[in-house]
Amino acid sequence: MLIGLQNVTFEFGARVIVSDATWHIQPGERIGLIGYNGTGKSTLLKVLVGQYTPSKGTVEKGRDTTIGYLHQDLLSFDTSETITEVALGAFERIRELEIDIEQLGKDLEANPEDNDILIKYTDALHEIDILDGYNIQHKAEEVLHGLGFTTKDLARPYKEFSGGWRMRVLLAKMILQQPDVLLLDEPTNHLDLPSIEWLEKYLLHYKGSVVIVSHDKFFLNKMVNKIVEVYQQQLNFYTGDYEYYEVEKVQRVEIQQRAFDNQQDYIRQQEKFIERFKAKASKAAAAQSIQKRLDRLDVIEDVQIERPNIRINFAVDKTPGKVLVDLKGIGKSYPAQTILDNAFAEIERGDKIALIGANGKGKSTLLRIVAGMESYEGERVWGHNVDESFYAQHQLESLNLNNTILQEVQECGTKKTDLELRALLGCFLFGGDEVDKRIKVLSGGEKARVALTKTIISKANFLMLDEPTNHLDMVTVELLADALTKYDGSIILVSHDRFFISKTANKIWEIEDEKIVEFKGSYHEWLEWKERMAKHKAANPETPKAAKEEKRQVKQEPIITTPEVKPVAIDKDLQKQIQKLQKALAQLEQNIETLNKEKTEIEIQMADPAVYTDNTKFQTVEKSYHDKNALIRSMNKEYEIAFSDLLILESK
Repeated sequence: MLIGLQNVTFEFGARVIVSDATWHIQPGERIGLIGYNGTGKSTLLKVLVGQYTPSKGTVEKGRDTTIGYLHQDLLSFDTSETITEVALGAFERIRELEIDIEQLGKDLEANPEDNDILIKYTDALHEIDILDGYNIQHKAEEVLHGLGFTTKDLARPYKEFSGGWRMRVLLAKMILQQPDVLLLDEPTNHLDLPSIEWLEKYLLHYKGSVVIVSHDKFFLNKMVNKIVEVYQQQLNFYTGDYEYYEVEKVQRVEIQQRAFDNQQDYIRQQEKFIERFKAKASKAAAAQSIQKRLDRLDVIEDVQIERPNIRINFAVDKTPGKVLVDLKGIGKSYPAQTILDNAFAEIERGDKIALIGANGKGKSTLLRIVAGMESYEGERVWGHNVDESFYAQHQLESLNLNNTILQEVQECGTKKTDLELRALLGCFLFGGDEVDKRIKVLSGGEKARVALTKTIISKANFLMLDEPTNHLDMVTVELLADALTKYDGSIILVSHDRFFISKTANKIWEIEDEKIVEFKGSYHEWLEWKERMAKHKAANPETPKAAKEEKRQVKQEPIITTPEVKPVAIDKDLQKQIQKLQKALAQLEQNIETLNKEKTEIEIQMADPAVYTDNTKFQTVEKSYHDKNALIRSMNKEYEIAFSDLLILESK
């Protein structure tokens, strides 16, 4: 064990975060710490690192365990050093050795025959060599580049950067320190898509353990092999990625609900017997015996749902024309950068466009041009009957600070009742009396959620959304994505949340070579297309002339995918391999079906009063259930690998 909690209870004022919680972080684990907003995930990390002291229990830590903790409070750090110098601060021992070597070298020049100085000098050189100290500059620059910094940025002072970029520098420093345990609180909040993808690749090969608090489902699915859920003041453990957690969570809830219902039926039957026969002398002893048995019964708790199963619904007042926005010859430049140069694009009725790419490419600038909130060259033609609504972080400034949350959304002029408005605010984590809070006492994240709520209820037929999922938990992101999928209007959005993009977008826009490049298709289709293009490019290196010609063509017209047609020629050996894999897949399907039937039988046993009232029997059956589940997961994984191999063979 590297670090952990042993029977820990921690309260924040009168609110209990966890009660009697035990959690040990082992070497090599990549853990996703999840839970609804407000359940105390960030607080739990602070307990782990000793910033908060539990009221009961102990925080355990290995004597030599090193911990790196990335959190939002780090933004208070400030310095005039360059970002490279800040990142190099990770190599504290190496920097000390560099100073020692420089001084010892001078001492040795002055006293060339001093054997003690020579030994110290040689030892220092040996240690810095073992620590790979001569490559720290390269390592620091590599990580900073991976997190989105340009070569010019490396020499700029840390204090010149905004909060999001500062957090990247501190993340780089932490990665370079290579602690035994990395605790990362929302590490993707300040990263663009290329940087998130780089971080994923890096952490997948990280030798230490990693604990991640994140609302990015894509990130968690790629990164973690274990889920720790903070739920109803308890820690629940799931061995798998986030998708596995979602499936297993439903199964556990169903089993617990079934066991609870069966036990309640059993209790009611026994209580009826007691009530009926307790006064009869011949049955009184039996009634007392049953009462004692009920008193000793290990009561199964009811399944409580913390979040109501509500949905966000959009409505539109009028239908727009076929083309909502027509961008003609758009140009936009800043003194140090050209964003767009003679760019063309159209947004049509029914389009749900995701603007993606690295930070600094001009995504938000283009979104503001579409909204008419940014100066530009060229022509922006607004369509017929377009009723727009724009959401961005800066809208927080337009909120009336003296209004309550409910009053603020009431002033949007919709015909929704207070009950409907309260239900919608509940989706955005404002429940009960919280809707009566004044805007002026809200945090930045809470104000952002109020502004997003106002955008949702506007009944507009064209939504422009700049990072709408910031400050939302995963449940609310899903609700919003589901609503936008069913939304009858058109959307253009900027987001780094890949789950959100994949659920909502039917077109992808990128800014490349100062032009707007459009891909007609979903985010997953776009990823597949990018992968095919990368493989094609690697297999067919371009001549400078061909590259220039392709670049010219991309500038002139958007990218439109067409199905690939390949000639099929399968030799006999290949045919045999395919047939063998097909038989193996058929057998695996049959085995999985059999295992699922056996699992269902075990679930029936677990819900049997004769089993769940007998602790020994229940533990045996429960172990059998978990073993069966593990076998099903293993076989499903085997099936996926075989299916993937079959696809590869069939594509030859």
